[in-house]
Amino acid sequence: MKKYTGYSLLRDDASKPFNVLSFGAVGDGKTDDSPAFTKAWGALCGASGGTPTLVIPPGRAFSLKPVKFEGPCKSNSVHIQVAGNIVAPSTVAGWGGCGILFWLCFSNVNGLVLDGSGHIDGRGSQWWNHVMYPFPALLFNNNNNLKLSGLNVVNSPRSHVNLNDCKGVSISGLKITAPGNSPNTDGIDVSSSSHVSIVDSTIGTGDDCIAIKGGCSNINITGINCGPGHGISIGSLGENGATEQVEEVHVRNCNFTGTENGARIKTVPGGSGYVRRITFEQITLNAAGSPIIIDQHYCDGKKEGCPDQAVAVSDVTFTGVRGTSSDEQVITLDCAAIGCNNIRMVQVAITSSVAGKRRTAFCSNAHGTSVSTAPAVPCLSGRAFARKFLTH
Repeated sequence: MKKYTGYSLLRDDASKPFNVLSFGAVGDGKTDDSPAFTKAWGALCGASGGTPTLVIPPGRAFSLKPVKFEGPCKSNSVHIQVAGNIVAPSTVAGWGGCGILFWLCFSNVNGLVLDGSGHIDGRGSQWWNHVMYPFPALLFNNNNNLKLSGLNVVNSPRSHVNLNDCKGVSISGLKITAPGNSPNTDGIDVSSSSHVSIVDSTIGTGDDCIAIKGGCSNINITGINCGPGHGISIGSLGENGATEQVEEVHVRNCNFTGTENGARIKTVPGGSGYVRRITFEQITLNAAGSPIIIDQHYCDGKKEGCPDQAVAVSDVTFTGVRGTSSDEQVITLDCAAIGCNNIRMVQVAITSSVAGKRRTAFCSNAHGTSVSTAPAVPCLSGRAFARKFLTH
């Protein structure tokens, strides 16, 4: 016998999918469907047996105010299939006032699968020049074994997809877009998370395509088409004197097209901790600005008045970085007094996208080795590492 719980009619098994229309959602792009989605989530999260599924049907646009989908759920995994579109409120007032931390948040939900070909539209343009501080579109907090695939996430007020305190995450086939001049609209931000895989996705926004923040380890990024945007970044780290750690981040087979930066590590003076065991491999550049950059003076754009203390950077390898850059200075290793140690460059070949324009490398307090690198990096030697590399 079905029992009403105050949210919805609960099912004892997951044999039939739930549909948001069954819970009162309208999907005309204007009606607030947040209450219906909350009821549908209650049913989905309370169902047992197998993997219960909630369908957001095609051909409709569901308008949602900020909503938090809270776990834990009864089943070990839950599935949301986004075939239709989800849109944010059309006015700033429609968001519900101050103190908003997210638009759509999934918290404490293990085994969440969120997929489909639908669009999740944050309607962020109304926020980009607003005096109120904007917020991310999708926030995943303390979600283990999370899978995101196929979604189109567009025009977030701030960052598009945020992972915080998540373990065992698989992200694939996402398309994340916002205008190149939209402020702080990172594609994917990852913080305090481990064992995260981000693959085969296209990201073009007004800020970092992907940003790896403090507390992250074992992050694998492969097959990303990035641009416009600020490249794939680690950091910024150490802001306001924070102690932060990042290790085992591996970026492979990615393309940067028309980006302001390419492969970047940025730390704020005064912080502590470490960034170590980082690789950027087989990177293709298409008129990308600042293709390789380690910046330990990320201090409001100026070095004057910044503390000498810094997050330690070590064991960073750039291998097979090739293509064109729109900048003259294509390699920047701007390290703090403590130095960046064991920086390695192998088979790096960067030419100018502007005919006749020269290419340069800047190096300060960086230590390591290089082989087959153009332009040459004056502070990196090539002898010992070249012999080691060529013997493999």
